[in-house]
Amino acid sequence: MNDAMAVLPKLSTGLDVNVRFTGVGDFEYTPECIVFDLLDVPLYHGWLVDPQSYEVIHAIGRCSYNQLVEKIISSKHSTDSGLVSEGLVAEQFLDATATQLTYHGLCELTAAAKEDELCVFFRNNHFSTMIKHKGHLYLLVTDQGFLSEQKVVWESLHNVEGDGNFCDSEFCLSHPSGRQLSYTGARAPQEQIDQDYMVALSLQQQQQAPGDISDVELAKRLQEEEDQQALQYLQQQEHDAQLQAPPGRPAAGAGRPGVGAGRQAAGERRPQREEKTGKDCAIL
Repeated sequence: MNDAMAVLPKLSTGLDVNVRFTGVGDFEYTPECIVFDLLDVPLYHGWLVDPQSYEVIHAIGRCSYNQLVEKIISSKHSTDSGLVSEGLVAEQFLDATATQLTYHGLCELTAAAKEDELCVFFRNNHFSTMIKHKGHLYLLVTDQGFLSEQKVVWESLHNVEGDGNFCDSEFCLSHPSGRQLSYTGARAPQEQIDQDYMVALSLQQQQQAPGDISDVELAKRLQEEEDQQALQYLQQQEHDAQLQAPPGRPAAGAGRPGVGAGRQAAGERRPQREEKTGKDCAIL
């Protein structure tokens, strides 16, 4: 209990966890894991090696993520051809599974989670509330872009790409408005990670700065910063849509994210060809 109480102040800046690639519940032991054990809350991840990839299994072994990174770095300066080969295989695995979730891991995760049991899912340095309902996995939606979407509570976890279906509190399909979806869904995964990292870094720096402010004031400032970023993003999207639209017509796909992107706007004329037919009519 005393060890767990000592960890609690660290929750404001994050937890130190280090995954192992051998099981969905395998983590290198750190003091922060005491909190999950004490509260009897399962902690899972889905970053597993396919058991049929024998070369990758041999290269990784029982290394944790940190140990594997150290192995890759040391292999680059080694004269041992075997170690160099293992380092290359391990590096290729990390590059190919940059989303920190594999389909083998997803299958193992579905089998390991208990029905209607709340647990914590770790992926890309984020902790998400997860539940298994009627054999399917769902993540609690906490993105700022869905703040006003009352019918968006859960997001299904059924592939490694991260494009799940949104559901309400009863796990029935729900369709958020286009404006909110365009803000949250248009960001690339790496861009979202970088943005979250900057927010976390800002939080840590402000806590370490002289003359610490209260937690309430700090949360208010961070919330205002996120709101301003969301507003700027939506304004930029609307501005881009207006620039792409032909005179007197709305932009193709306006209000529907992902539609019309990279395509010619509806009604836009293509350049005329110089050649003409015998009837002297231009081919558009």
